[in-house]
Amino acid sequence: MQENLHFEAYQKALHDNYLLKDNNNKELGIGKVGNVKLKKRPARLVVPEYCPNKLEFGEKDRKLENKEFEVEGKYFCLASKKGRRQVMEDGYAVMTDILGDAKQACFAVIDGHGGRAAADYVAENLGKNIVKAMESSGKEEDDNCQLVEQAIHGGYLVTDKDFLSQGVSSGACAASVLFKNGELYVANVGDCRVILSRKGVAETLTIDHRLSREDERLRIENSGGFVHYRNGIWRVQGSLAISRAIGDSHLKDWIISDPEIKRLPLTSDCDFLIMASDGLWDKVDVQEAVDVISRDKNSVESCKKLVDMSFSRGNMDDITVMVINLQNFMAN
Repeated sequence: MQENLHFEAYQKALHDNYLLKDNNNKELGIGKVGNVKLKKRPARLVVPEYCPNKLEFGEKDRKLENKEFEVEGKYFCLASKKGRRQVMEDGYAVMTDILGDAKQACFAVIDGHGGRAAADYVAENLGKNIVKAMESSGKEEDDNCQLVEQAIHGGYLVTDKDFLSQGVSSGACAASVLFKNGELYVANVGDCRVILSRKGVAETLTIDHRLSREDERLRIENSGGFVHYRNGIWRVQGSLAISRAIGDSHLKDWIISDPEIKRLPLTSDCDFLIMASDGLWDKVDVQEAVDVISRDKNSVESCKKLVDMSFSRGNMDDITVMVINLQNFMAN
């Protein structure tokens, strides 16, 4: 009987909110992550009102003043470290067992700018909005990849629209992956990146939305925007170095939230995904990152090694690295 009580408490804890604290009992923030075992045991468990149909996605109201933390989940592991900014502006989100299907899941890595407001909002709402859009398609979308892609696209646009309605001047890049029916759907706005390891060989699944892309510069200029090149970096209106993001109300005439989406089937040669903010990719090559993860068996320690590698090479930006094991999401 006692063992059953412990098991039930453990299962409930995996689906409720954690108050994350470090070894010095300093608060990291509240995380909502489905099916997660934390690397560091939380000091206190916050139990919200029970809601059997609640979608667990995002990390609402996180206060990440702490320099670094890590999370280990059933299907993923993650390490994150704050850069030189006063407040950590990276975020992440996890949703598993979507609509009761163990092979449906959504993961996101988010890189905010101009404060944490947009990153927090995206972490809390992007997955929910994608799932709502899929549900509105009904059973027709089950075997229709185009409808799934439309749902992802709509989820990004709705998240952007709803955040802008709050009147907060902040923005966020985001990269997300959705697993459904043995297919992988990758979407991104900005310069967070998703890398697939296929038999140990790195395959880049996203294209950064930066002004170094001629098509993005032309799009902005053709819509009346000003693109300025200074110190080796292109910037929109002389300020923002990315061309797509959620938020950024003051630049919304040019900074769009339309994601680029890529779909591919999961096959037996697919090993794992690396999702990370640009704090990693500015200093670490994609194949180098795959090699590190492969050697250390997709562990939290391997994520931390990549974070430390970037910082040792002079990176001063926030870094978040998430690794996802793909075996669970293969088609039967």
